[in-house]
Amino acid sequence: MPNDNNEPDITDFDIAIVGAGPAGLSAALALTRARRAVVVIDGGQPRNRFAPHMHGVVGHDGLPPLELLRRGRAEIEGYGGVFVDADATGAVIEEGRLAVSAGSRPVRARRLVVATGIRDELPGIEGLNEQWGRGVVVCPYCDGWERRNEVIGILATSPMGVEQAQLLRQWSDRIVYFTRGTIGEPDTEAERRLLARGIGIERRDVARVRTDAADRLTGIELVDGDVIDVGAIFTAPTMHPRDELLLALGADTTEIFGMRMVAIDGDGRTSVPGVWAAGNVVDPRANVPVSLGAGALIAGAINADLVREDVAGALG
Repeated sequence: MPNDNNEPDITDFDIAIVGAGPAGLSAALALTRARRAVVVIDGGQPRNRFAPHMHGVVGHDGLPPLELLRRGRAEIEGYGGVFVDADATGAVIEEGRLAVSAGSRPVRARRLVVATGIRDELPGIEGLNEQWGRGVVVCPYCDGWERRNEVIGILATSPMGVEQAQLLRQWSDRIVYFTRGTIGEPDTEAERRLLARGIGIERRDVARVRTDAADRLTGIELVDGDVIDVGAIFTAPTMHPRDELLLALGADTTEIFGMRMVAIDGDGRTSVPGVWAAGNVVDPRANVPVSLGAGALIAGAINADLVREDVAGALG
């Protein structure tokens, strides 16, 4: 159990997990149930903390994401898991153990799981950040149903915005595609496809996001002062993997959808011995259910790896 400084009473664990989002908690639950000594280190800034509800998670549809994390933590603590409420500031390999700096002393473990997620960077448009997770969202499958039949604005940050617009046409026939002048300008064929499905194209630059007295999104104001009423804005932030620990350990990287990310195998292993990774830190597509599954998958692989080590140790 933690002491008064919220640091573990012991510093040696079977597994240290950095990141208490869906992937990290899923791995921790499976590993604590496997009677492994597990510590979870997290600074309390989950990616989806801005969203009031999450969707598409079987059995938890509509549940606030922070409530899912609260329940997961309680379950893990019930099986003996330890939590350290602090940012992990570094990780090194020392005498065959992974040492993670968190709080005033390092936590040492036989294996390390990094599930630190992604940091989102939105376009620099006035009012956009304040609506992130509410009126401004990214995932059609997470929020499309709630915006069905509304006027939906697509704020293009790249040519991929065309695909986002076509996907959202499934939920509403009132879609406006904002090119912002140059960033998401569709080519001739893409424009033909947008217009064929009744998707409007707005080429004037966006000035700001408009809200009402209750801070609800109401529209998009253009640079010329015109306002286009919308019920939601879908966009694509620039994603920055929070992979500093992995890179400091020397993990190999690969390119995924044009992003440089840490490479993992089918079981979540990185190129660094004893180090696994799961969730958004290594997969930009990993929503909540995908991250939950990834955490459970790597937990099984890690436990099997530790069992092999335990057998080898018993044999001498």
